[in-house]
Parts: sequence; structure tokens; C-alpha cells
Amino acid sequence: MKKILKNSFVLFFVLLLGATASAQVKKWTIQECVEYALKNNISIKQSELDVKATAIDKKLAVGNFLPSLNVGASHSWNIGLNQNITTGLYENQTTQYTSASLNSNITIYNGLQNQNRLRRAKMAQLGAQYQLTKMQDDISLYVANAYLDILFNRENLKVQQAQAINDDKQLKRSQELVDAGVVPRGDLLDMKATVAADKQKVVAAENSLLISRLSLAQLLKLDDFQNFDIADVDMEAKPSPVMAETPEAIVEKANQVRVEIKIAQSNLDLAAKDIKIAKGAFQPSLSGFYSFSTRASYTDRIVGLDINGNPIVQGPLPVFEQFSDNKGHNFGLELRIPIFNGFSARGNVDKSKINYEKTKNAFDQAKLDLETNVYKAITDAKGALNTYEASLATVEARQEAFNYAKEKYAVGMMNAFDFNQSQTLFTTAQSDVIRAKYDYIFKMKVVELYFGIPIIQKQ
Repeated sequence: MKKILKNSFVLFFVLLLGATASAQVKKWTIQECVEYALKNNISIKQSELDVKATAIDKKLAVGNFLPSLNVGASHSWNIGLNQNITTGLYENQTTQYTSASLNSNITIYNGLQNQNRLRRAKMAQLGAQYQLTKMQDDISLYVANAYLDILFNRENLKVQQAQAINDDKQLKRSQELVDAGVVPRGDLLDMKATVAADKQKVVAAENSLLISRLSLAQLLKLDDFQNFDIADVDMEAKPSPVMAETPEAIVEKANQVRVEIKIAQSNLDLAAKDIKIAKGAFQPSLSGFYSFSTRASYTDRIVGLDINGNPIVQGPLPVFEQFSDNKGHNFGLELRIPIFNGFSARGNVDKSKINYEKTKNAFDQAKLDLETNVYKAITDAKGALNTYEASLATVEARQEAFNYAKEKYAVGMMNAFDFNQSQTLFTTAQSDVIRAKYDYIFKMKVVELYFGIPIIQKQ
């Protein structure tokens, strides 16, 4: 019975360890990385706060159309020389007063400034949303680049490990050839040096892979970045349908979908609205007002004269009765016509016009920059494709040359130095293929982004 319980405990412990290990090893897909970054990146959070701030500005602009309402109350003590209402003499005494008021004001017309401020607030909110979208696109691109960098380093490590394994086999083969007297001992020493160099390359490739993983983990702001890893995926360097479009068509599409132009257009609209707001200061303003006030005193009062002509003094009336008796209303309209204000209105209009011209220049520059960036992205993608295709042809040729060198070395017709050179060229060609492949994939993603295709398709 004890043995059964012991075996059951061991089995449970092994299963628990296996479940824990499985839980720790999470392989992130590129979609998970991008979505996580979009939720947790600090720059994106800042942009989201900017959007919330513009929503508050819009709410404040709406509030300008509503009347203001304020309630006030005060209670005061007057200590010192005051007139005694009974004797008519000034005496040192304390008097108290309570007052309450209610005031309201509403703008009826102010040169349409409130209307223009509301429209401006709506434009600013839309512009902030464009800025958030651009930040999301930028972060998605950064994450995709970092993700592809990990894939490149992972495949490059496999190439270096395969070369190290192959060279280790060749070292054993060289030892046999030296023992048989087929090749000189110097070839064996060259091969040992090559194996040692291979170990260094493997270590360097491992470090590059680790650094690229840490870079992406830090970009995602992960706490447990030591255990971070990505999923094993085989990304193909397939031609994109976007490359079948003409550069002019891609530029036209980019002008329609890219937020860079929308941001510039939004800034231009804001500048134009600022001019209208500034011009509104030249027009008369009309506002309505209403106020209600009441008061109460805590001093004695004279209510009449007795038969001898002396004043009859009583205490103060109840507070709320005094409030009712002393209440008053004040309401009316106030018209303000600007005549001279130290050139402030004219100066604000002139500054707004200058800012509009600057914003218009920035808008034109944004269109030129976008066109330049699109053409550059297309050129880079085409160049990356040509490089990738050339590297495929190179690695195929290097493969044949290496196979031939391996046959010659096996029968002693090639020395170790020449053989190692052939293998190094083949390994370098393999690394170049991997590098060119992921470079082409990334640059193609950039072109697709300008065409309105997101880095990842939202599920």
C-alpha cells in the first residue's frame, strides 16, 4: 500500500512539474506581440490620454453655450466704533450681518466664437485620434521588425550550429586521414582551428538571438523578459500583390489612407478655425444676466416712539423673515462693442494668419514627404527582392562548390585551408539568404502599410 501511495505521489509530482513547465513556456505569435504592445506601450498610452484630453476640451466648448450659475453667502462681524441706534452715539460694539446671492450669466452672441471653438474642439479630437492611429502603426512596425529580427537570428543560429556539427565530423575525418598518412598534420591543425572558430560563431549567434529576444520583450514592457520567446513560424518571402500596382497608384492610395496626411489636414483645419475665432473679437458681444440677493442683520431695531418721544427698541427679526423682506432681483442685457483694445484683437488675427501659412507649408511638406517615403519604400522593397533572389542563386552555387570541395577533401585532393574557405563561403551565403529574406519581408510590410494594409489583420 505504501509503495502504491509513493508511486502515486511521484506521478503526481512529475505531472505537476510538467504542467508548470508548460505554463512557463509561452510562445508569442507576431499578432499577440503587436496586440500586447498596442495595449501596454507607454507612447500609445500617452496618445490615448491626449484623446481623452481633447474629449474634455470638447465638453468645455459645449459648456460655453450654457448659462453660468453661482451661489454665494457671507456672514460678517463688524467690531469697533458703531452708532448705537438707541442713543445715537458711537460706541464700541459688535454687529453681525448675513447675506446671500445667486448670479447667472449667459452669452447670447460673441462673434460666433463659441460656435467656432466647439467646431475646433471636434477637429482637435479627430486630430488626436489620427495621432493615436499613427503611433499604433509605428509601434506595430517596430514590433514586427523586432519579431523578424528574432526569426533571423534563430535561423542563423541553426546554420552556425549545423556548420559546427559538420566541421566536428570533418575533424574526426581529418584525424583518420592524418593517421592514414593521406593528408599532412597541418590540415588537422587547420581543422581544429576551424572547429574552435565555429564554437565562437555559435556563441555569437546565441548572444544575438538572446539580445533580439530581450529587445522585443523590453519593447513590449514585459516583466518576465528572461523567459520570453516567440512561436516557431516559417515565414515565406512571397511577392505582395501591392507590388503589381504602379508607384503612382500606391502614392494616391497612401494620400487617401495614411494618417500623416490626415494629421496635416487636421492641423490646417484647426489653423483656419483659429482665424475665425480671432476675428470674432472684432464683433460686439451680447450677454444676459440675472442676480438675486438678500440680507439679514442681527442688531436691534427701532420700531417706533413711546408717548415721551423716546425710541422703542426691539431685537432683530427672525433671519428667514429678514431674508424674505430684503430680497431683490436684478436682471438685464449687457452689450459690449470693442473700439480699442491695445491692438490685441488685430494682433491675434495676424498671428493666426501666420500660423495658418506655416501649417499650410507643413501640409504641403507632408504630402511631399509621403510621396518620397512611398517611392523609397517601393525601391527598397524591389532592391530587397533582387538581393534575396541573388542570394538564393549564390547559396545554390556555394552549395555545389562545397559539395565538390568535400569530395576532393575526402580523397586528399584539397587541403584543409581551401576546404574551410569553401565551407565558410557556403555558410556565409546561407546567412545572407536568411538576412535577405527577412529584410525583404519587412520592407514589403512597409509598402503594404502605405497601401492601407495593416501589419496584422485584426481578428
